Amino acid sequence: MNIFVRLQHVKALRRFAGIFKTLDGILFGVREVTLGAPHVRDHIEIKRFMSIAIIALLPAAGASIWFYGWDAVKMIVTSYVCGGIVEVLFALIRKRDIEEGFLVTGLIFPLVLPPTAPLWVVAVGVVFGVFFGKEVFGGTGRNIFNPALVGRLFITLAFPGIMSSAWKVPFADAITSATPLAVWKSTHEVAPYLDLLFGGVAGSMGEIFRVGILAGGILLILTRVANWRVPVFYLASTAVFALLGNLVLPNIVAPPLFQILSGGLLFGALFMATDPVTSPITRGGKLAFGVAAGFLTVLIRSISGFTEGVMFSIVFLNALTPLIDHVAMSVRYKSGKPGVKR
Repeated sequence: MNIFVRLQHVKALRRFAGIFKTLDGILFGVREVTLGAPHVRDHIEIKRFMSIAIIALLPAAGASIWFYGWDAVKMIVTSYVCGGIVEVLFALIRKRDIEEGFLVTGLIFPLVLPPTAPLWVVAVGVVFGVFFGKEVFGGTGRNIFNPALVGRLFITLAFPGIMSSAWKVPFADAITSATPLAVWKSTHEVAPYLDLLFGGVAGSMGEIFRVGILAGGILLILTRVANWRVPVFYLASTAVFALLGNLVLPNIVAPPLFQILSGGLLFGALFMATDPVTSPITRGGKLAFGVAAGFLTVLIRSISGFTEGVMFSIVFLNALTPLIDHVAMSVRYKSGKPGVKR
């Protein structure tokens, strides 16, 4: 019996039992077992999952605050407050406990926005994402699409002027509309790779400190909160398709390393494509999801009117996830034909 379990039974501290139980679940996992199916397969329950995901996001979130100051803080707070209100209202309507899933969504959403996006846009986007991306499907664990991406997609299409001209280089006073991908598309100029790694370029406020994103993603994989197959195959397929495309169409398809280190690819591959609710559960499905996401990202970046393709790729494949898993399981578990001896 660990210290948090003991503290739950101390009479003087009984009012804090919920806190101790949460800490126990985060650090030591769950001990409950079931008499019948379904069975608990491992110790990573929702509180521990969400807590580790938030810890993994801290480098990117901390860097955004360092780069953009109070503007980043206000965007994060607005996201939590407005999205949290929707979450609480649905919990009251359904007479359920408030679920922890929004703790991650509320942090991811502002990190995929331009750092100078108005707070009302943040509020509209997160409310739309939580409502239409999650709650209408039944809440945490039942949603088809990643709610943060649903909100981002909505405000991108609803307010294209704001979402395409509100970019800002860290520590700079001037606002620019030229992200590295936009610059390459118009001039074929590749941004310095060190700037791309450490945040010396314009972009969504949580996607530009890519060293921190990699560190957080590795934590997710090592703790098994995220499966390595989706991000590895996503990044690898992006590199392969970008390499082939750049060899054949060098003025249309950007070089592979630049593709990987620009835009929201690393953030999307490590923190959104790995969402266990909206991504495949089969090993073959994860592989197919990653390869398809890489192909679509390169395709959209290269020939569409949008400079970025990560968001569209992941949302599109979220819709196909049940089909991907069905095909993967059909291939893995082939049934014999009637009347044929095996």
